[in-house]
Parts: sequence; C-alpha cells; structure tokens
Amino acid sequence: MPNEEDVKAPRLNVDDVIVVKKSRIRTAIGGTVVGNFMEWFDFGIYGYLAVTLAVVFTSDLPDPWGLLVTLFGFAISFLVRPIGGLVLGPLGDRIGRQKVLFFTMAMMAVATALIGVLPTSSAIGLWAIVPLYFLKMVQGFSTGGEYAGATTYVSEFSPDKSRGFWASWLDVGSYVGFAAGASVVALTTIVTTNVWGETAMVDFGWRIPFLVAIPLGIVAIWFRLRIPETPSFEAARDDQNGTALAPESPFARHGIVGIIRYHWRTVLIGIALVAATNTAGYALTSYMPTYLESEVGVSNLGAAVATVPVLIVMSALLPLIGKLSDKIGRKPIYLIAAGSTIVLMIPAFAIMQIGEEWAVFIALAMVAIPVAFYVAVSASALPALFPTASRFGAMAIAYNISVSLFGGTTPLFSQALIEITGNTYMPAFYIMFFAALGAIAMLSMRESAKRPLLGSVPTVETVEEARELVEHQDEDPFIDTSTMPILTTRSPH
Repeated sequence: MPNEEDVKAPRLNVDDVIVVKKSRIRTAIGGTVVGNFMEWFDFGIYGYLAVTLAVVFTSDLPDPWGLLVTLFGFAISFLVRPIGGLVLGPLGDRIGRQKVLFFTMAMMAVATALIGVLPTSSAIGLWAIVPLYFLKMVQGFSTGGEYAGATTYVSEFSPDKSRGFWASWLDVGSYVGFAAGASVVALTTIVTTNVWGETAMVDFGWRIPFLVAIPLGIVAIWFRLRIPETPSFEAARDDQNGTALAPESPFARHGIVGIIRYHWRTVLIGIALVAATNTAGYALTSYMPTYLESEVGVSNLGAAVATVPVLIVMSALLPLIGKLSDKIGRKPIYLIAAGSTIVLMIPAFAIMQIGEEWAVFIALAMVAIPVAFYVAVSASALPALFPTASRFGAMAIAYNISVSLFGGTTPLFSQALIEITGNTYMPAFYIMFFAALGAIAMLSMRESAKRPLLGSVPTVETVEEARELVEHQDEDPFIDTSTMPILTTRSPH
C-alpha cells in the first residue's frame, strides 16, 4: 500500500511532459499578437482623435463637457468589459481558447470599422453620441475576452523556462498597434489638412483611420483561424473528462461562483497588479494625447510625433525584459516597475509642462520606463496565478474588473481630477497611488518563473529536455507534482 508521501507527490513520466516545438510556438504567438494589435490600434485612433471627436459628436456642448463626454465613450467600453469577461472567460475554459479568441477578433474589427461610418452631431445633434457609445460597448464586450484569452493562450503555449520571453510579444503587438493607430491619425491629419484645409479632420478625415481597420481586421481574422488549441487546455480537458476531479477541488473547472469561492485572494492580487499596470499604461497611451493638447498646448500632430518613437523603442525592449524575468523572476520585475513609477512620475509631468517637443519626448520616455517593466511580464505572470482548468475565466474576472474600474477610466478620472483641483499633476498622483497598491499585492504573489503553470504538467521545447527534466525531477526545485492534477488523480506508482 503506498504511503501518504507517495500519494501526495507522484512522479512524472516522459509522456506526461508537454513538448511544443519552436515553430508551433511562433505560429501560436503570431496569431495571438494580431488581436492585441487590432485592439490597441483602435485605442490609438480614439486617443489621438479624442479632441477632434469631441467636436464631431458633441459640438453642441460647452467646454469642457464635450471632451469629457467623448472620453466617457472610451471609459464606457471598459465598464462593459467585465460583462464580456464573465461571459467569454468561462466559455473559453469550456469550449477552448482558440474559438473564443476568433470570436472576439471578429467582433472587435467590425465595431471599429463601423465607427468610421457613423452620423455626426451636425446631422442628428447630440443623438450622435448614442451609436458611438453602443459600438464602444461592443468593443468593450469583445475585449473582455480578448486580453484574458490571449494571455492565457500565450502562457499555455510557452515553455516554462522561456514563458516570460514568448508571452512578452503579446504586448509588443499591443504597443506597436497603438503606435500604428497614432501614426495613421498623424498621417491622415497631415494629408487632409494640407489638401482640404484646417477643418478637414472634423469634416471627414476622422473617418479614415477607423476605416483602415477593415483590411487590418481581415488579415487579423485570417491569422486567428490558423492558430491551434493550446496543449495545456487539451490536457486539462482530457483530465476533466477522464479522471473527474472532485467539484470542490481548486484545480477543477469552475464557473464564476467557484472561481470567486476558491480563488478570491488570488483574484484580488491580480486586480491590484492590473490596476498598477494599466493606470500607468493607459496614461502613457490613451490619455497623453488629450493631456498634451488640452493642458500643455502641444498640437495633436506634435503629441503623435513624440509618442510614436517612444512606444516603438519601448516595444522593442519588452522581449528583453521578458527574458530577464525568466532569469530573475516576475516579482523583481514588478518591484522595479512599481518603484520606478513612484520615483519618475512627478519629474516626468514637470518636464512635460515645458511644452517643447524635446521635453515632451523626454517626459514620455520617463513614463514609458515603468510601463515597460509592468507590461513585459503581465502576459506571463497574471495567467500563472490561476490553475489551468479555470484560468481563462479567472483571468477575465480579475483583469476586466480592474481595467474597468481603474485602467480604462484613467483618461476620464485624470482629466476630471484636473478640472476639480486645477492641479495638472493629479494624473501623476493617481498613477503613483496604484503603483503602491500593486507593490503590496506583489509581495503576496506566487513566483511563477521557470515553473510549470499551476494545474499543468511541465512544458518544454524538445523531447531531450523532457527526458532530462524527468530524470532530475526529484532535485528540481521548480517541479511540484502536487499542483499537477493529471498526476495526482491517477494511480500512484
């Protein structure tokens, strides 16, 4: 009869280890990145057109209400995200990551394109804001499953020892997408105003960047059709069907109630980390165009010229930081991110007030430093908080609640705080507050670098790695078979 220690700590066989070839990893990551590119392409367009859209859709409202109503259109998409997460997250745990990611991509592309054909307030008055809000809500619903699903997907497809590197490419797509959106707005502004005059963007030019989403969306949907299901999900699904984990097991697949019941502490950690990441991230991207134009006096084009190079350089650094996290851990990277936020944010906003192009560039680069450290590990660290069977659903709940309450509302709250207090440094204090909360949450986070995902067996790139891992599993500090339900539910050996 096996003793208690044997039952609690079963051994791995070579056949248990998931082997994913590098060519399949590249296909999977590439097909996922295009979705994040599309999502942030829209953010870039909306962020850099916010002042223009205020004129287009709220021309009858006095300042500053027109701008605030337009920024609320950005915020409302985030307020809907938890609904999308609550629906699409558990669905992704049930039917698969790939199917849900295809659905979110198609919905997002269609909604972005339709914004480009909406009637304006000059045609139907303030009613023009209603269809804009509706399409932003559709985008919010789809993105409620997009990032949670994409991070889950890339984490489950990545080898344990290099998950930070591979998963960081997801946010490379995000910020390159935002830079592309800003660039399209800048290029459209240059061409239309030089050819048709200063009012060209308000008259019709604002539609062009949204309509560019049509060909981009077609390409992105085609890529999404090609990505396979993750090996970890398939293994967990087979385990659910074959060995029937007890319903009360935290490793079993749970719906919304079960996730909150068994993983509420981890969900709170995720919410705090996401809030810290996204208040800084959305300030850099979606709010800075508005802040620079309304508070510093920099033109829309000038803001784009300063922002795009910063985002491109930052994007190029993300895989390097991701690879560093594979060596030193995710928690030290989060600590660097939170610390640099608290140190750099006030000086960055002070330099920004100079208003010269060089000063804006330096200030944005300073804001980008903590953002780079945050987002480089988000796609590898956050999904690893939750077990495989409920990962998509738990990620959707934690991520979307946090982004809705604290991230996507950053432009609205930042501008409102300035209007209430008259202090142009309020956005910096807002970001720093959440950085402090994130640092506290990070201390309670389970380190996940170099380790198999919770609820999954190890993932490697070659059969030789699998054999070596199995041979040395007893002395490997990163292998804990008690967190692998596929092993713990079978007969001990």
